[in-house]
Amino acid sequence: MDQAEQLRNIVKRNQQITPKARVITVTSGKGGVGKSNTVVNLAVQLQKKGKKVIIFDADFGLANVEIMFGAVPKYNLSDLIYRGKSIQEIITPGPLDIGFISGGSGITGVNNLSRQQIRFLVQNVAELDAYADVILVDTGAGISDKVLEFVLASPEILLLATSDPSSLTDAYSLLKALYYNPEFQQAQAKIQVISNRVESEEEGAGIYGKLNAVVGQFLKGSLEYLGMVPYDAAIEKAVRQQQPTSILYPETRSVRAFEMLADRLLNGSVMPIQEKKGILHMLSRFIYRKN
Repeated sequence: MDQAEQLRNIVKRNQQITPKARVITVTSGKGGVGKSNTVVNLAVQLQKKGKKVIIFDADFGLANVEIMFGAVPKYNLSDLIYRGKSIQEIITPGPLDIGFISGGSGITGVNNLSRQQIRFLVQNVAELDAYADVILVDTGAGISDKVLEFVLASPEILLLATSDPSSLTDAYSLLKALYYNPEFQQAQAKIQVISNRVESEEEGAGIYGKLNAVVGQFLKGSLEYLGMVPYDAAIEKAVRQQQPTSILYPETRSVRAFEMLADRLLNGSVMPIQEKKGILHMLSRFIYRKN
């Protein structure tokens, strides 16, 4: 019995655990567009609105979330897999009791897991689904296999882009790779655009319009527009002080925009999603993607 079949059998035995958490993956076509900053500020706003939020930092090898929270994780995902730590032990507390899980750099060896390690991983990740209301997944940037697999496995996707031509081009490249993947099920995926670092509402809507137009013309699909975040020098100041802007400078334009985005995520119109599969399904698909 190969490892993929082992995982499927273990997942079947855990199906009595009904996923509770809403899994939202935040991604971008290139680095440097403010993805991790968006994740931590959305987490703060959602937590303020009464949702228990956990961030899964899937940008393996980097530490953007922990830097922005000013917290150093004692353990990461590799400690759960290889060293027997529980899911609670690898959740690092951040501001406002937001939890975050660092992917670490040791996750690259997951394809060599033993049956016992697979069982332990599945059981613990399934527990995470019941622990949070919202799980925000912060992917790496670009269109690597790792990024694409997390995006493919997510029922809700937030795509960040700026007005920079390379940002738009790379965002489209990511979408193209997604749509061309045989595993992509458009009817079950909700892709919403966030226009970041813009000067006006019109500029934000324009970024979305350009992306949506090319997706419609060349990929025969469509995107939704969640909203925009204006350029704000306070964001850079907050990063230097290793705190989220939403906590350090709550009255700024960008924070009001993050609050509006969180409101729309919680209360806006939602495209029907056929099956709520949760973080367990996402992680299993990432580890054992089809060739």
